[in-house]
Amino acid sequence: MKKASILIEEFKDNKHQERLQEIYLDDALLEKQKDRYSKALKEFISLFGDLEVEIYSAPGRSEICGNHTDHQHGCVVAAAVNLDIIAVVAKDDLIEIQSDAIKLKKIELTNLEYVEKEKGSSEALVKGVVSRMKELGYTIGGFKGHFTSDVLIGSGLSSSAAFEVLIGTILSGLYNHMAIDPVVIAQIGQFAENHYFGKPSGLMDQSASSVGGMITIDFKDVRHPKVEKIDVDFSTFGYCLCIVDTKGTHDNLTNEYASIPLEMKMVAEMFEVEFLTDVIEQQFYQNINAVRKKCGDRSVLRAIHLFEENKRVKELVQALRRNDFTKVKESIVASGNSSYKLLQNIYVSKDVQHQEIAIGLALSTKILKDQGFCRVHGGGFAGTIQAFVKENYVATYKKEIEQIFGEEACYVLQIRKYGGLKF
Repeated sequence: MKKASILIEEFKDNKHQERLQEIYLDDALLEKQKDRYSKALKEFISLFGDLEVEIYSAPGRSEICGNHTDHQHGCVVAAAVNLDIIAVVAKDDLIEIQSDAIKLKKIELTNLEYVEKEKGSSEALVKGVVSRMKELGYTIGGFKGHFTSDVLIGSGLSSSAAFEVLIGTILSGLYNHMAIDPVVIAQIGQFAENHYFGKPSGLMDQSASSVGGMITIDFKDVRHPKVEKIDVDFSTFGYCLCIVDTKGTHDNLTNEYASIPLEMKMVAEMFEVEFLTDVIEQQFYQNINAVRKKCGDRSVLRAIHLFEENKRVKELVQALRRNDFTKVKESIVASGNSSYKLLQNIYVSKDVQHQEIAIGLALSTKILKDQGFCRVHGGGFAGTIQAFVKENYVATYKKEIEQIFGEEACYVLQIRKYGGLKF
């Protein structure tokens, strides 16, 4: 640990440029990140004094393949990105967090029980992480910290998972010698989100943020999901990851999102299992007319998406591991097309005059031509699309797509090799 003022001087003298480059990858971001860290340290001093501190970081994530499969115990590929939440922290007897946007209520370590009225709050997430960590036998302790985030809220990059992972990583660093396995930190974050925050999320978001790089997850055994890091440097392919905010609203879309797992489970129940992944695909096709009659055609199409998407994830992982970018591109494009045609999460059928994601995909395809490819990002229906763009064409794509969706609608990202970390 060092005093915050000493770290400020070190950043001023460019002593941490190499570390910043390792984390954020883009040389053009280094001055911005240096200023960001210095500002966070200064803010910590103004809030808590010039104490001995440590800095921690947890990244946002992007889903690459496996759209809407995790809730059926399927397979996914996801990646950490170079947008993150950082925290300047000092040890304390309780937990006190202030961020750019909010000041959390102080949390006593002797009072970690679930409180119904805290459901949906940041305090609930913190208490859930600390409580679960204690239950698993890890050392817990307090801290005071200033948090600042550039993970885009509502972008599908999962700012909530990054927050949970950051809390777990801080406790791992301050009190457990950074020895807690990243997958365990992810599972602790999922517990907090499920049981304290009240959101039934899967494990994909937390795992991608905590482990870092590109990962694949098989949810077949949901209690012990198989999380594997994919040893690949995506930057060697010469493409950047762009996330485009198409400015559609998520309001009143709960039923649309809920309909996907509901319809998949309807099909599964016809074969007397709970989750569609447990249905034998050959039996599904042998009985497809009966399934159509009972569940409807959209349920059948969504089931076909699930079966094919699970295969695609495995094909994509193999292609990544052998650096076969032609197959990588083919798999990602096929996944996006399946989401559009079979899963049908691109627009809301009852509001066909608002199709922002479809517009984004159509115009991106036209702008990119042979310079990249695109697909829906995240849950769909509204929000963001994902484009993989050749590095020398990124500026052109960004300029042209922002003429449609507005300035700063396109975020140029890279896949970060680190998950939750101590700076």
